Amino acid sequence: MTDPVRNAPLFLDTSLDTSRWIRRRNFTILQTQFDGGRRFIDTWSAWREDPQRCERLHFVAVVAMESMTAPSLLADQPALSELLIDAWPIPVPGVHRLEFDDGRVVLTLAAGDAQSMLQKLWMRADSFYLQSAAFGDKLPFIAKALARIAADNAILCADFHLQLPKALNDAGFAIDETSHSVNARFAPRWRVRRHEPPVADPAAGNERTRHAMVIGAGLGGCAITERLASRGWRVTLIDRHANPAHDASGNPAGVFHPIVWRDDSIAARLTRAGFLYALHRWSVLEQHGHDLRRSRDGLLQIADSAEDAGAIALAITRFGLPRAYINAVDEHEATRLAGQAVSRAGWFFPQGGSISPAAVCAAQCTVAGDRLTSRFDTRVERIEHENGVWTAFDATGRFIAKAPVVILANAGDAQRLAGLHDQPTRGVRGQLTVLNASPLDGLRVPLVGDGYAVPLGQHKTLTGATYDIDDINPRIEASGHVENLERVAQMLPALDGFAPDAATLEGRVAFRSVTTDRMPMIGSLADESAARADAARLSGAWPLDLPRMPGLYGAFAFGSRGLIWAGLAAELIAAQLEGEPWPIERELADAIDPARFFLRALRQGQIS
Repeated sequence: MTDPVRNAPLFLDTSLDTSRWIRRRNFTILQTQFDGGRRFIDTWSAWREDPQRCERLHFVAVVAMESMTAPSLLADQPALSELLIDAWPIPVPGVHRLEFDDGRVVLTLAAGDAQSMLQKLWMRADSFYLQSAAFGDKLPFIAKALARIAADNAILCADFHLQLPKALNDAGFAIDETSHSVNARFAPRWRVRRHEPPVADPAAGNERTRHAMVIGAGLGGCAITERLASRGWRVTLIDRHANPAHDASGNPAGVFHPIVWRDDSIAARLTRAGFLYALHRWSVLEQHGHDLRRSRDGLLQIADSAEDAGAIALAITRFGLPRAYINAVDEHEATRLAGQAVSRAGWFFPQGGSISPAAVCAAQCTVAGDRLTSRFDTRVERIEHENGVWTAFDATGRFIAKAPVVILANAGDAQRLAGLHDQPTRGVRGQLTVLNASPLDGLRVPLVGDGYAVPLGQHKTLTGATYDIDDINPRIEASGHVENLERVAQMLPALDGFAPDAATLEGRVAFRSVTTDRMPMIGSLADESAARADAARLSGAWPLDLPRMPGLYGAFAFGSRGLIWAGLAAELIAAQLEGEPWPIERELADAIDPARFFLRALRQGQIS
């Protein structure tokens, strides 16, 4: 049977007006129902053929979970179809970012219920494709959702529906109606939304001002460097150490996997988004010849108890999570996967594993090329903002660098530089242990649970790590080794009775930063002074109501999930700077907003 949506003409009436994207920095299109790739691929093809095209084309499409199977090959566009099929993501709910033509064409898939997802997207759309028949009586609600994210004079094209003209008119669209389709333009005669959709930072406006200082050269800072450089930004990367990836990012290996809980919580959805985006970015680096020392056989998580194993197995089924993402495994299957006996059942992430954080950082800096200027062995003591420019100084008051944008990616020191209210982050000491020729030599895959064990090669295993809140001791302690081995022994009985001299074991100490809610701090920082002066009005504020410090962003407090958070943090900040569609739902961005603790204090009347 012919699919009327898949086989519809590329654009209804006048919607393909390529003059609207001529020499634009970004151009964004939203399709309310993904049609198997027809419109995206034809738009992509038109963009490729236009010598006056926009620099970056963003195509955002809402796709129902039941339609999240890989699209079919389009006979008239086989090359582009194959690229889309090859890049198709694991079918799980949430926002998926697919990048083509070196990131100049971006397809953002919002997987889930269309009515719900349209409320969660945050972007400024220049064009809309609306399948009216799919929404029926919901069209007034849908029209308001589109008006919330419409750019000035955004064009909307839709199939005709009796309720559509009034719905669009009420939402602020001026209508040009035809017998089979409706073309409209967003031109409200009154205020139809509380907040304006996102716009680019002023620094993104031209090549001369497109310059950022990134303070901190760990996973967060290096990821930001690469994501900004890919958009043509110059980056000055500053770190107090002699090279990148020195602190926790310098560990021999790190594990990466999402969280699956009994409910699909904010934390579970955020780690899912971060995990999938990290896999995508690492694959791109590897395709360019960078060896990230990534394991390829999956990762096994051992449940804390038999009850937890059963509950997570039920959750996997209830959420319909695919086997390519996670599998519940009993004790026998877990033992087979691990290559040695395990204590309990658990779950297996086929795409999870271990990777070298330092190799990731090095690859990202290399890819940034000559857009990167490094300033190592340099500690930033303070930053100042004057006349639209941020300046960094050392402890002697000596000038270090200046730029219109500064991004704090320096873990626990970020809150000091930013002067954040009530100091919401805390330091965590982590000591890891390296075993040589131990009972864990046969371990086949990285294993996590109460602790973790990572095979580093023949006769060497990394275990850890302690989690010592507010402990600033930099020395390796025998007690930390004992703790690490005891925790791993709870998952791998082969370590029972294994008692090496802890004082002789190899190890490493690194310091991380966490918040009280264990969520990272990612995004634009609030102007706390301006907010204090307006505290009464802001006592019921939402994140978008807060005044923000111009050009000041943060990406820190990653805790033990730097590998998961870093890439997503970098893409979110780059999107905020460029006025691009955000790579996650707005409610998830609110959960990691660096201003959330200050906002909570405002709401609770603690600031006057």
